[in-house]
Amino acid sequence: MGPVLLDKVQAAINNYCSKEVYIHLETTNGAYATHNDQSFFSSGAYIRNAKVQYEYGKITGNGPYRVGLKIPLGWIYAEGITHYEVDEKGRLLLAGHDFSGKLAVTLEISPTPFE
Repeated sequence: MGPVLLDKVQAAINNYCSKEVYIHLETTNGAYATHNDQSFFSSGAYIRNAKVQYEYGKITGNGPYRVGLKIPLGWIYAEGITHYEVDEKGRLLLAGHDFSGKLAVTLEISPTPFE
């Protein structure tokens, strides 16, 4: 993964517009490591292989970035995006790393289900 290049990410988002795709969206603030500090409040969200068709998608901000995908009944939204990759399977992989380099958010868009 490399740092976000707005024009490249926007082009990849546009590539999937109006097509059926699978979404993986996950956030965490340390949910996998709460056993190290019991006073730390852990939260997160996870959805995998949600089949959607978005009408419009946009990446905005000055970094870290926000990505929104407009679906018929609402929005899919991720904030804190810092890195991206289009992999060998044609999937758009977006990730947000915190200031210490730990993964905080991921939004992935794929033409096929995630394994």
